Amino acid sequence: MGSNQSWVTEFILVGFQLRAEMEVLLFWIFSLFYIFSLLANGMILGLICLDSRLHTPMYFFLSHLAVIDISYASNNVPKMLANLVNQKRTISFVSCIMQTFLYLGFAATECLILVAMSYDRFVAICHPLQYTVIMSWRLCLVLAATSWSCGFILALVHAILLLRLPFCGPREVNHLFCEILSVLKLACADTWINQLVILAACMFVLVGPLSLMLISYTCILWAILKIQSGEGRRKAFSTCSSHLCVVGLFFGIAMVVYMVPDSKQREEQEKILSLFHSLFNPMLNPLIYSLRNAQVKASLYRALKKRSISYGICLSLSGLFH
Repeated sequence: MGSNQSWVTEFILVGFQLRAEMEVLLFWIFSLFYIFSLLANGMILGLICLDSRLHTPMYFFLSHLAVIDISYASNNVPKMLANLVNQKRTISFVSCIMQTFLYLGFAATECLILVAMSYDRFVAICHPLQYTVIMSWRLCLVLAATSWSCGFILALVHAILLLRLPFCGPREVNHLFCEILSVLKLACADTWINQLVILAACMFVLVGPLSLMLISYTCILWAILKIQSGEGRRKAFSTCSSHLCVVGLFFGIAMVVYMVPDSKQREEQEKILSLFHSLFNPMLNPLIYSLRNAQVKASLYRALKKRSISYGICLSLSGLFH
């Protein structure tokens, strides 16, 4: 590097590059989606914490998924919303690296939590008599802790490898946020090590987990087909179909973004897919689990009923005192 080269201290997030009126409209639409995502995931988390009937391994992992979705969206969406109504779309170098680290950490953790959830469903349907013995709280805690640890250790490796690269040229990140592949394109050095680690990470958190889930759901499907009771078969399909919807959305988009060869034509498509990952997926997860899950709907009904009874008692007491 020449001595007269200046090092980049901030990046510019290019975004969608639309007309000002369209960006303002998108700001309000995305803001509503983001608020709804926070409220919906917060509701799921609250129901699981407050309702003792939901203190089971499946809902334990679902509570982790809700925390990840809230954190995942909050890492990217607020800055993206600010950029939609602000002409100065800069982000400092440190903030950019931190955003990349958290994005990768939460994404990898979600992949591994989804694997733990598929294992829980496998045990529940294929080995129902041994379920409480196999899925002990100790195992659940170990699976959750391993998922979080592996996810963020992997993200830390990416961040360290990113920090060793010199950034001395262009500053425009052609993305909605500091996504690792877009940031790597701005480096003033060979990024083959980073690309190799990303490929290895994809095998570890995408291909490997997806293969395990496909095997477990093949066994689950075989076990469901052997259930004699129509009601039992319907219930088994219901509990697994919601998880399969989430897995299909999350892994499908991630594999398209990180495992399909890059091209100029795909940059805009990747922005939309990443937007779906960061904004719509965290919003859809609680909808899928609440609308397709009888226990969550029943818990919500009990919570609303209890609230209405409490409100009625308060009104009666206030009427007596007045």
